[in-house]
Amino acid sequence: MIKRTAVSRIEELSKHFPVIMVCGARQTGKTTLLKEFARKNGKINYVTLDYPVLKQLAKSDPELFLQQYETPLIIDEIQYAPELLPFIKINVDRKNTSGQYFLTGSQMFHAMKNVSESLAGRVAVISLYSLSYSEISGKDSKAFLPEEVPFSEQKRTISEVFGQIYRGGMPKLSADKEISSEDYFGSYMQTYLERDIRDLINIRDEERFLRFISCVAARTAQEVNLSDISKDIGIDSKTADSWLSVLVSSGIVFLLSPFSANTVKRIVKRPKLYFMDTGLACYLSLWNNPRALELSAMSGAMFETYVVSEIIKSYANAGVDVRSRLCYYRDNNSKEIDLLIVQNGKIFPIEIKKSANPGRESLKNFNVIHGLSNFEVGKGCILCMAASTLPLDSMNSLIPIDAI
Repeated sequence: MIKRTAVSRIEELSKHFPVIMVCGARQTGKTTLLKEFARKNGKINYVTLDYPVLKQLAKSDPELFLQQYETPLIIDEIQYAPELLPFIKINVDRKNTSGQYFLTGSQMFHAMKNVSESLAGRVAVISLYSLSYSEISGKDSKAFLPEEVPFSEQKRTISEVFGQIYRGGMPKLSADKEISSEDYFGSYMQTYLERDIRDLINIRDEERFLRFISCVAARTAQEVNLSDISKDIGIDSKTADSWLSVLVSSGIVFLLSPFSANTVKRIVKRPKLYFMDTGLACYLSLWNNPRALELSAMSGAMFETYVVSEIIKSYANAGVDVRSRLCYYRDNNSKEIDLLIVQNGKIFPIEIKKSANPGRESLKNFNVIHGLSNFEVGKGCILCMAASTLPLDSMNSLIPIDAI
């Protein structure tokens, strides 16, 4: 079994909170994570709302449902019966002890919204994505920050990196090397449509929604342009916006906000979208082998998607809310910085390049953030395929992507 970084977070949070909520896309390992925690920490009862009879009981008589199970209790797929949440609140207030309920939800922000409203102050929320490279390779990791990265070497070749990009980080694919990506993601998408999508929105034309998500996958690492997407699919912009919200809600897509500075008129305001599992993005955009992807015009976007998703996972696994820390910069003069990390009163600029030796010219846009806000500019970097960490000047370095 691959050790998940989030296990230690659950162990720590369960000492302080009566309810732990693990949110994430389908098949990212939420249930396995909690069962592993239970194995290490003694007997914890388990029930899943995947079973129609149990789901119906939980919805129709939530108090009776909870009476059947002793705490500590894992309740899988809590989004199917939000009626349980007020009664969980009553129970945790009555017992007033930590580590009583462990919940999972496949519809991230939908489930989090219901939980946060019903269990305010009583719940700790953990976002779980597919496996990071650190988890797959068994390395310890922490939230990535350029000024805290020690000397590092690039262990993988570009072909090996694109092999990982093509395969993605879904636990099943990492554990079972024999199953093909195409077979796995074909089944995954069918389950996703039948279970998550039909719960969130009423989609009559599943084929059109599949075209929509494939269209979005082809635009990973780009700014969101709902007008272009809606024209390609033959839907209106309002529907495109609604469907994109579903992809975000179910943990498939992450929207990276633009840097915000009200005093600067030229800054672009649209978010950039990133698929959180590159294997799924490759499947949906019809790549059938990593070598073809590596040589394609889309290779840079997929490489950027992989690096950004790895950084997001490093923050999520450390229990840090990435939405308040990560953004990007682009202005109307086409000056862009791929990623900005905002932390401790500083802005850390990051460029992402597939090259092994991108050179100093890749730093040319870093100077635009000076004077944009009250933040101090911290050390920046170019995340790339460089053989090892190499300083470019007193403030910026080349850093291999294996350092994330």
